[in-house]
This record gives sequence, C-alpha cells and structure tokens, in this order.
Amino acid sequence: MRLWLSGGLVLLALAAGCRRSPPANVAATVNDRAITYDELERFYRIQFPSPPEQASEEQIWYQKLELLRILIDNEIMLQRAEKLGLLAVDADVDAKVNELRAGLTQEEFEKQLRERQLTLDELRRQLRRDLSIQKLLNREITSHISISDKEVAEFYEANKASFNRPEPQYRLAQILVTPYPDPNVRNLKNDKAQNELEARKKIEMIAARLKAGEDFAMLAQHYSEDPNSAANGGEVGYIPESAFEKADAELRKILLSLKPGEISPIIRTPEGYRILRLIAREPAGQRDLNDPRVQQEIRETLLNRKDQLLRAAYYEVARNEARVVNYLARRVTQTKGRMK
Repeated sequence: MRLWLSGGLVLLALAAGCRRSPPANVAATVNDRAITYDELERFYRIQFPSPPEQASEEQIWYQKLELLRILIDNEIMLQRAEKLGLLAVDADVDAKVNELRAGLTQEEFEKQLRERQLTLDELRRQLRRDLSIQKLLNREITSHISISDKEVAEFYEANKASFNRPEPQYRLAQILVTPYPDPNVRNLKNDKAQNELEARKKIEMIAARLKAGEDFAMLAQHYSEDPNSAANGGEVGYIPESAFEKADAELRKILLSLKPGEISPIIRTPEGYRILRLIAREPAGQRDLNDPRVQQEIRETLLNRKDQLLRAAYYEVARNEARVVNYLARRVTQTKGRMK
C-alpha cells in the first residue's frame, strides 16, 4: 500500500509539474484562450516602432509586461462581449475604417499604416476588438447611468462661482508623464516612469494609442502621473486665458490653436511630457443654469465621473472572475529577470 501511495504521489507530482509548464509560444491565457508571444511582439512593435538602442533588456521586458497586461484586459473584455453577442460586425469596422481614412489619399493612408507597422487586416482586427469592447462598456455601464435635474441643480449651486467667467476660459484635460520617481503618483495601472528614457517611451506609447482612437479619459486614469487629475480622467478644469501668458511661446501657441475636442501633440514642459485635450472654450460672463451649454457641461461632468468610477470597478470585477495565467510574468520571476 505504501508503495502504491508513493507511486501515486509521484504521478500526481509529475502531472502537476506538467500542468505548470507553459505552453509553447504562449505568453498568457485568459479562460484557457491563449495570448501568444507573437501577438505580444506585434503589439510591442506597434507601440514602440523605434525602440532606442540604449534601452536595456530590463526596460524592454518591463514594457512588454505592461503591454501584456493590456492584452489580457482586452481579452477579458472581448470574451465578455462575445458571450453577450456584442461583437462588432463588418459594417461597424468598415464605418470606422472609413472614418480614419476621411480626408486622406490612399497613399497617405497606407503611409500611416506603415508608420504604425500595421497591415489593413491587422487594423481591422484591432478596430473590431476595440469597437466590441466599447459596445460592451456602453451596454453594461454607460447605458445605465442617468443624471437627474436635481443633481444638475445641486452641482450648479455648489459650483456657481465657477460659471462666472471674468475672461475667456479653456476647459482642459491632460496626461502628464514625468522623468523622475515620485511616490505620490497614483493611477489605475500604478505606472510610473523612472527616468527620461522611460518617460519618453511612455508618452509616445500613450500618443500612439490616442491616435488609434482610444479614450483620452481612460488612458489618463491608467497612466497619467498627475496625482491631481489622473483619477478624473485627466481633467484639470477651466483655465483663464491670461494664465497662458506665463507659458512659453510654443505651448501658448498650441493651447490657443486647439479646437474643442482636439488633442495636442506631445509637449515637453519643465515638469515632463504632456498631452492636452481641449474639452471646451467659454466666453467671459456669468452663465445661468438655464443655459443649455451649462446643463450639458454639468451632465457630462457628472456622467463622466460615474462612468469612470463604474468602468474601473467593472474592470476589477472582470479580472477577478477571469482565469488568467501570466506565463511571461512567471518566467520573469523564475529567471530573476534574466530572460536570455
């Protein structure tokens, strides 16, 4: 009996060892669906098309770990969308491709694809995933949010002074990345650049994702290093036009040239790298609650607050319910970071 038990334990141990062995070319699994190293490498090349020669092995694998977390989150959400019958159809993808091509010649469009190291088929797959996830979040979260007239009125009374504009005001949001360590930084990814190289690569990654159509507020929540605005989707509120006089000429020119809804290029400032989004531009004077623009602004503010909170919670719940195995993270841990 002891021999049998001993042999059985050995077999169980061997079986467990086999289960722990990572499948070939699999960086992670989500509910047994694989994310391959090929997919990760392709995503890395898109986000970092020109990695600097001086980048260390540790920096590269750190970036890949971060990108794998994004792929894992995307796969979790995509599976949820698939289960609920919310996958984007060809017509949705075609419409988005046409939107991206608007105003571009075929040559210009193909050049943009080459710069992002994407084929048209890869772009369509990426758009199908993103549109499917957006459908999911709209159905599960945004569609259930309602803002009452009472909430709007209460917000206006509590913030009435902010609706009195002594001069033109610019409602801005920002994503900030700084090149130095700061223990006060808090974002959903707990992501912080530690030096100039990491800061530059991080802001370029964010800029590329914005260009691909990802949501500014969500990227700010996940990656912005401004502790005062990251949790609010990067929103910093209204800035008086006179404040721009203190900015350098290039920054002032960019700020004054932005139209509502537009996003700036990467801006180097003394604090670090910034990307700005102009949400609205308002003229001087007291604005009344009956002003439709005031009502819309308040509703958007309250809706965005609730939407960002619920999306963050939804992602956490979805992660907790998914069966995720991150083989790359396990490999980094087991090799003590020596990946060769």
